[in-house]
Amino acid sequence: MHVSDLLRTKGSSVVTVRPDDDVRTLLSVLAQHHIGAVVVSADGAAIDGIVSERDVARALDRDGAAVLSGAVSSIMTADVRICEPDTHLDELSQVMTEGRFRHVPVVVDGRMVGIVSIGDVVKSRITELEVERDSLSSYIRTAVT
Repeated sequence: MHVSDLLRTKGSSVVTVRPDDDVRTLLSVLAQHHIGAVVVSADGAAIDGIVSERDVARALDRDGAAVLSGAVSSIMTADVRICEPDTHLDELSQVMTEGRFRHVPVVVDGRMVGIVSIGDVVKSRITELEVERDSLSSYIRTAVT
């Protein structure tokens, strides 16, 4: 299965915040959408960075409550790993596991067309395994009768 297959199922919307938004705004966006990370983008299409709940927690530990009124750009990860729609999910899973990150924007011609989380990848794999199990069970039942 490829990233494009996953996006067909989950959709292609990407929640973003602007680099100059404050961290309070970021936290509100995360809570409102029930998500753990957002892409930072000045125009909603190009990727300036990515920021997660973990980034906020680390910044709070390091700098205290003052971080809440600071710009998202001060705590975001600017070096964002991306993938393309034709990336195989097994490859993406390996990259995410080795890089220890949970969200990867999907990009075509420099523009975001979606985002994939490690939860999306795991859910997809579980679905594949369930289909495989059901097929094998059916095959075994047919062979026994």
